[in-house]
Amino acid sequence: MAELATIARPYAEALFKASVGEDARTLADQLETLAQVAGHAQLRQFADSPKVSAAQVFELVTGVARLALAPKVANLLQTVIDNGRLFALPEIAAQYRALVNASSGVSDARIVSAFPLDAGQLADVVATLERRFGRRLNATVIVDESLIGGIRVEVGDEVLDTSVKARLEQMKVALTH
Repeated sequence: MAELATIARPYAEALFKASVGEDARTLADQLETLAQVAGHAQLRQFADSPKVSAAQVFELVTGVARLALAPKVANLLQTVIDNGRLFALPEIAAQYRALVNASSGVSDARIVSAFPLDAGQLADVVATLERRFGRRLNATVIVDESLIGGIRVEVGDEVLDTSVKARLEQMKVALTH
């Protein structure tokens, strides 16, 4: 079977080309919500049943997502379901988001913090990270108290870890060697 990325790429590129002039971020958000729904094993098991029609799967996915879908996202979802590719929807969403980011010069940044960040702190951190990475960032913050202090930032395949937990791990490795 073809790799998931190979299956997802044509769908993501088709939506990207069709969405010129529209709010691509809104479409990406809708697609990611659908991808989260499609990621559930029980839903995929239901969708794979030969007794279930494509229309029933479409209604279930859109009902669970509780979204007023843009027509292009609804068409993509229907096509994916009709072609039996619902399992590829999370990868389609990821590739579409990457295309949108690349076209706008923005990268997604995942900031994991030991403590919640208020709006001012987040703005300062994002400004510093944008200078560090040399591009605009669309930041998502996740709180993980196990970091003890500091933050861990993931931008694409780059990771910047300034957490206390990472520093303790570095000290542990240095002391045991």
